[in-house]
This record gives sequence, structure tokens and C-alpha cells, in this order.
Amino acid sequence: MRVCVIGAGVVGVTTAYLLSRAGHEVALVDEQAQPALGSSFANGGQLSYSYVAPLAGPGALADMPGWLFRRDSPLRLRYRMDPSQWLWLAGFLRACRASVSRASTAELLSLSYLSRDTLHGMLADAPMDFGLSRTGKLIVYRNPAQLEKAAALVRYQAAHGTDQRVLSRDETLAAEPALAGMGTRIAGAVYTPSEETADCHRFTDTLFHRLRRAANVTVHMDTRVQRLRRERGRIVAAQTPAGDVQADAFVVASGIGSRTLLAPLGQRAPLYPLKGYSLSVPISADTKDVPSISVTDYERRIVYARLGNVLRIAAMVDIGARHADVDASRLATLRRQVSEAFPRLDLAGAQAWAGLRPATPTSKPLIGNSRAASNLWLNIGQGALGFTLACGSAALLTAQMNGDALPIDAAPFQP
Repeated sequence: MRVCVIGAGVVGVTTAYLLSRAGHEVALVDEQAQPALGSSFANGGQLSYSYVAPLAGPGALADMPGWLFRRDSPLRLRYRMDPSQWLWLAGFLRACRASVSRASTAELLSLSYLSRDTLHGMLADAPMDFGLSRTGKLIVYRNPAQLEKAAALVRYQAAHGTDQRVLSRDETLAAEPALAGMGTRIAGAVYTPSEETADCHRFTDTLFHRLRRAANVTVHMDTRVQRLRRERGRIVAAQTPAGDVQADAFVVASGIGSRTLLAPLGQRAPLYPLKGYSLSVPISADTKDVPSISVTDYERRIVYARLGNVLRIAAMVDIGARHADVDASRLATLRRQVSEAFPRLDLAGAQAWAGLRPATPTSKPLIGNSRAASNLWLNIGQGALGFTLACGSAALLTAQMNGDALPIDAAPFQP
């Protein structure tokens, strides 16, 4: 079967790779000149397989009033005269119910574990270097009440196969001495020893260059898909300025741009861009205050991941941002908060970045056959978990397209 995959971010490239490995002829199309230049470029670098609880939850409702009225809030909402924003927010509020959040957590865990196993299987078959390191992960809490809630989630996730431990302040500092700058502000942490870090851009770029060398793959970069042409209930071509790309099946994996592509077909994609920021800080062997374990400062929603000679720091959710430009005020807030937590860390050479993460209200991606056409498939909506879920999402979609036995239940992710 000839398959056209639209989108060369981490999800699209991984999907194209697994489809090509399954024996399909693949055409990969993207409007950028190079892969992974959107939300896959400088994300947080954490592969958080055991910590995929959705953004929507009872705790989010409790935190939101304080977030909305603080200038340094980890979440900022800009109201727009945009029906898609209001629909997304309404879905988000519905997803904040405890029962929905628990179910979404269990479903996301099944997909994340599939992603971990798929990635490790890919590496066993064909090793590659993208800075993968099993560092473990610390979720650090400043508020004792939040730590208690986290302990309850640890107990719940243990029933789904996670290995996590709740640490006291002293145990947290012993595990990661670089957190000494936070000192008595730490109430404790949740430690997950199996979590990993890696460079998403390097991973995507490496797979992309393997695709370019494959005999059954053609690559069309710097090529924008203007329209998907449908005839008699099937997509017959992806129309581009360079001409039509024809295939037997089409996969849309183009992040937030998927909305525009699918809307003329009557397929509403419940995606909204959640803007996030990152700093990439050059480090060396003698750099002070660099955590060796992947760290998330829960209250401020800042993540720290060491990627070789770079410390990647990612944070913030801006709902209602239209462009991926770097907001100077948000960046200044991030720099100040990082300096408070790691006072000896030199941020002078840090490179700033911002990206639009395509999220659904429930944080669950849409993976499967579109209602708009019998041969149209979706792999979208991974949001802030794009790197973590990419391999599992690609494996699940490939199994569906092949008609194989499914590795996990696909129903929770159906478009």
C-alpha cells in the first residue's frame, strides 16, 4: 500500500518510519524545509512514560483562579473571540472531573508504555544516537498538601504498573544535591527511576535521514499541502503547489495545522495550541547547579533535563497564543524562576525557544480512522507529551492500518 504521511514532526516521522518498516511505500510531506522545526524542536526532553496524567483534573480547577490572576503563573489564558477556544475550554472543564481524569490517566499510561517498548524495540533493531539516558525523574513539590495528593496518584498508578516512590525533603536532596538552592522550600518529591531523557530534535532528524535513504520512501519537504481532495468517500490526492501526491491511504500528523487541513472535509479536530517555552543552557563538566536527574518543579511547572552538554529547561502553558514567537515577559519570568531554584546556574548563553503544542481537552491524542474518508487516518493531539507518546502512537496507528492485532485498546483514542 502507498501511504502519504503529512507532517514531519516527531509523530509524523515516527509514523512514516514504522509504516515503511511494515513494507508500505511511504511519501512524507511537510511545509518546512527540515524536519522537527515546530513543537518537536526544543521541547522539554523528558520521556515521562510513568507520569502522563492529563492537564485537566480536579487539581487544575482548584489552581486555575490563582493562575489566571498572577503575572508569573505557569498557565496564562488569553480570551479570544474564537469559537474553537471556547469549545476547547468547555471540553477541558468537563475533563476535569475526577472520574474522567482517572480514566484518561490509565489510558495514557497504556499508550506511554507501548511507546517505551516500541522505542526500545526500534533501538534493539537499529541503534541510533540521540542522547537517550535513563536518568530517572523527580517531581518536586513545595506544598505538603500537593505532595499528599501526589502520593495518592502514585498509589493509583501503581495498580497500572508504575514504579514510583514518595521521598521526604532530605531524601530528595540526597537523591539530587543540585536542588540545594531550593532548600527548605521543598516538601518532598515523587521519584520514578525508570524515566528517560533525550533530544527530540536529534531523534526525529536521525529517523528522517534513515527514511530518505530507504528505497520505499519519497520525501517532499518545503511542500505545503493545500487541500485533501475527496471523491466518493475517499481521499484521492494531497494537493500541493508542486502537484498532487497520490496514495492509497493518507495520514494527517501535522500538529496544530491539522485543524485547517481537516475542516473542509467536515472533520472537526478538537485541538488548541498550548504555547510553551524553553531555554537551552550550554553546560560543561564544571558547571554548577546542574541536576543529573530529570526534575520537574511541580508548583511552577518547570522541567529540567540534561541532554549531553545542554540543560534543557521548559515551562509554561499559554492558552490563546496565536504565534510561536518568544514573549519577552514570559521569558523573563522563566529566567527569574530558574535562577531562584538554581542560583549558581549561568543563563547568559541560554537559547530561548517557543512552540505551539497541539492538545486535546483530555490530553489524549486522536489515533485512528477519520470519519471524513475511509482511507484517511489521524495521528494528532499529543500535546506536551508528543515525544513520550510518538512511538506508541505510531505503533498503534500502523497496527490499525495493517489490520493487525492491536497492541493496546484503541477505543480511547479514536477520532
